[in-house]
Amino acid sequence: MGVPCSPPRSGPVESKNEAAMSELVPEPRQKPVVPMKPMGINANLLGYIGIDTIIEQMRKKTMKTGFDFNIMVVGQSGLGKSTLVNTLFKSQVSRKSSGWNREEKIPKTVEIKAIGHVIEEGGVKMKLTVIDTPGFGDQINNENCWEPIEKYINEQYEKFLKEEVNIARKKRIPDTRVHCCLYFISPTGHSLRPLDLEFMKHLSKVVNIIPVIAKADTMTLEEKTEFKQRVRKELEVNGIEFYPQKEFDEDLEDKTENDKIRQESMPFAVVGSDKEYQVNGKRVLGRKTPWGIIEVENLTHCEFALLRDFVIRTHLQDLKEVTHNIHYETYRAKRLNDNGGLPPMTVETEENHENHELLLKDP
Repeated sequence: MGVPCSPPRSGPVESKNEAAMSELVPEPRQKPVVPMKPMGINANLLGYIGIDTIIEQMRKKTMKTGFDFNIMVVGQSGLGKSTLVNTLFKSQVSRKSSGWNREEKIPKTVEIKAIGHVIEEGGVKMKLTVIDTPGFGDQINNENCWEPIEKYINEQYEKFLKEEVNIARKKRIPDTRVHCCLYFISPTGHSLRPLDLEFMKHLSKVVNIIPVIAKADTMTLEEKTEFKQRVRKELEVNGIEFYPQKEFDEDLEDKTENDKIRQESMPFAVVGSDKEYQVNGKRVLGRKTPWGIIEVENLTHCEFALLRDFVIRTHLQDLKEVTHNIHYETYRAKRLNDNGGLPPMTVETEENHENHELLLKDP
């Protein structure tokens, strides 16, 4: 029988080499377990699920509850603010058309009036509130005349915040926050007034400002183009950001679309009118002049249609979201920080706190 051979013993030289190699070559790490990618869900393979109905569910719910939109108009008297808002929503929604007499004396200070209406179109209800600021910039001394407007905007944030921090808060908090501020610029063709710059500088931090050149039919096409460029330049030089703000563009698509608006459309040069005229067999909104009819919704005449599409058809929801997520959150954070991180005490929360202390004292 053969004697089994024992494995050769490694000599001292080989053991040293192996030790050296183990130092040089680290032990291989175990690869992390990567979860398998889920198989692509195919309607033909697994059947219909119904995820695509979520949009329809949201639409039905919104149609039932409706939604709020609050728009503020600011500018000198005589720039057609009320007329433009009526034209924008194709109904009598302005303060002027809600019982205000043109012959009334302009108040000494900015008297802010909010008029609410319910507009319905295609089964969708919108509670529209128009906030008018008659008397802005009409005084001899206009120093700090934007303060009542800024105070009003902040008061609406405060109302919403107090409702939000209540223990037994409402299922749907009434939203009176200003979602959009149309700032009317006089069509001088020269430059912005110092008051215009000061107002927009202060208010752009708390509300979405959309600059609008009023009564654009008083300028030639060349004057209008030059004035728009000059206004954009002045706003940029003074560090005034109007809506849509560059920093809030969510993706490349938003940036491309909004850049075009910022660089070409802003400020919108508009004409407002709630009177109809016959033009080429069609009834159109317009202004009658000795040389013809200026059609409000004709892009070759003015940019009203661009403003309407921008505010209502493409950016209305975004205006509301920027108001809630940016302007209101900024106010809320500052308010809570000033209050030591605690929510502001309302009458209701104070009563609840007192009742709670009384219960603790009872044996």
